[in-house]
Amino acid sequence: MAADSSSFGGADELQATIGRIAEDPEKRLKVLHSLLGEVACRQIGIFPVPPNFKLSVVIPVYNELQWIKEIVRRVQEVPIPKEIILVDDYSKDGTRAILTEMESIPNIRVIYHDKNQGKGAALRTGFKHVSGDVVIVQDADLEYDPAEYPRLIQPIVENRADVVFGSRFIGENHRVLYFWHYIANKVLTTLSNFFTNLNLTDMETCYKVFRREVLQGINIKSDRFGFEPEITAKIARKKRPSWRIYEIPISYSGRTYEEGKKIGLKDAFNALYCIVRFWFKD
Repeated sequence: MAADSSSFGGADELQATIGRIAEDPEKRLKVLHSLLGEVACRQIGIFPVPPNFKLSVVIPVYNELQWIKEIVRRVQEVPIPKEIILVDDYSKDGTRAILTEMESIPNIRVIYHDKNQGKGAALRTGFKHVSGDVVIVQDADLEYDPAEYPRLIQPIVENRADVVFGSRFIGENHRVLYFWHYIANKVLTTLSNFFTNLNLTDMETCYKVFRREVLQGINIKSDRFGFEPEITAKIARKKRPSWRIYEIPISYSGRTYEEGKKIGLKDAFNALYCIVRFWFKD
C-alpha cells in the first residue's frame, strides 16, 4: 500500500528529509544498509569511506573539446571527496579555453604543457601534484564511466589491495568495435603477463587505481601510451612486500577514430617494446 505523504509530515518535509539524507554520507549509508542489507551494499560498491579520505583523479587531456565538460561533470557527480587534476597536453582545438574556465572551481587544478608530449608525460606531470589517499587515471573522453569509481577504490579502501586494474574483459558490457584492437590487446596483455608473472586480463585498461604510496616509488619514463606496460612492469617488480593487485570488471564504451580515438598501430609496437624494456631495465 502506498504511503500518504501526510504520514511523513507533508510533501515538503519529506523532500527536505530526503535531501538531508542525500547530503549526509553516514545517513545515506545507514538507509541503504537497512533497505538492501550490508552484504548486498558491499557487492555493488556501497561502503563507508574513511573520514578525511580524498580521491585524486588525474585526467590527461588532448584535443577533447567535445567531451571535456561532460567528463568533468560526471567525475564531479561521483559522491566521493576528490580533487581533479587536469593536464592539458597542448590542445589546439579550443579545449584550453574551457579548461581556463574550470580553474576557478575549488577542487580542480589545471596544468598546461607548452608542447604536445603524450599521455604518459601528462600523467607523469599529474602524479607530481596529487594529494589524495588514492589516485585514479581517467581518460578525457567518455569511453570509461566515472560512476564505477566506488567499486574500483573499494579493495584499496578495505585494505585488500594496493593497486586495482579495471578490466573490460571479465563480465561487464562493452561497445562492439574493432576486432584487431581486441586481438592486439590480448597479445600485449599476454606478453606482459609472461614477463611480469601476473594474470591480468586487461593490461592496457585506462582505469588503474593506486595507493598514493605506490606512485611515490615509481618514475614514469614513457611519454605516450607506453605508460600502460611500464607502470604494470614496475608494479609487478616490487618485492618484499609485493603490491597487492586486484582486477575489477568495468563497462566500456569505446569510440571510433571518427569520434576521436588516438591510439594506433605505432602505439601497439611501442607497447611491445616497453613490455620488454621495462621488465629488464628501469
